[in-house]
Amino acid sequence: MSNSSKTVLITGATAGIGRMTALHLAKLGHHVIASGRKVAELAKLKEEAGTLSLDTLVLDVTSATSIAAAVATVDQLTAGNGVDVLVNNAGFGVLGPTSEIDDAEMRRQYETNVFGLMAVTRAFLPRMRERRAGRIINVSSVGGRITLPFFGVYNSTKYAVESLSDALRYELRPFGIDVSLIEPGVIRTNFEATAVGNLAQFDATPYALAVAKYEQMSKTADRFASNPIVIAKAIARAVEARRPAARYVAPRSTHMILWMSSMLPTRVWDWAMRKVAFLNAKTLGLDGTPTAKAATNPAQPFPVTQIHGSPTATASPSAN
Repeated sequence: MSNSSKTVLITGATAGIGRMTALHLAKLGHHVIASGRKVAELAKLKEEAGTLSLDTLVLDVTSATSIAAAVATVDQLTAGNGVDVLVNNAGFGVLGPTSEIDDAEMRRQYETNVFGLMAVTRAFLPRMRERRAGRIINVSSVGGRITLPFFGVYNSTKYAVESLSDALRYELRPFGIDVSLIEPGVIRTNFEATAVGNLAQFDATPYALAVAKYEQMSKTADRFASNPIVIAKAIARAVEARRPAARYVAPRSTHMILWMSSMLPTRVWDWAMRKVAFLNAKTLGLDGTPTAKAATNPAQPFPVTQIHGSPTATASPSAN
């Protein structure tokens, strides 16, 4: 694929990284088909794009009917040629102690971040195979390479995306289709608002105080978050490169985190992760002597009153 204009379909383009990428690629001269579930936000995006080559498309990646309709619409927009590049950006995460997130919430994240990504990919692959050319760009996260406290479920979906992308890269290259991963670090988007939307459910768990303190720390950390344009530019490099890399990490400072996680002994890294997440005896109510009740009832080993006061809303650092 050369650097000439390409038709690029982006999922999850109504906000954050997806929205920024849609506008950035359109400004570079590509024909962008920006998709998402929110009709009003798609209309605003179309208006902001003005005379740029940008179309919008309603697409819910968790709905087979919606995906099929999107394929038909794209065929109309491209005269049956399909897209040159598919950017799988749709995704979300929910913050919380991994053992306290129920099956329904886990499934909801996997339905969008993993199964939705694969369903959209399967739907748009046939045209690429017919042409023996195409490109798939999956937006993962630095959290697909390292696991953060309270992000276990979300991170696990991104680990899955990493593995699936590696396999697709091997299997689709003979058809002339390249597969690349984008691995954002801490980015200033609406991810945080989504991640912390239901944290009150953890107020009656041993982790309540730790999660509350984590919020205070994350507000400070968010000041150092990067603008989504750094990810939009990384995606643009993956779109336009003659030989795209398997992975694009952005911003560049994220490389340091990955390097540290690989170089530090596991015990040291684990200590650091517990430190930043306030996972210690005091915040977990473990600084007293275990009672007989705690030993016989592991489902709730500590009186809630030992752990926290009134319910507190919490937040998480932005991540993708």
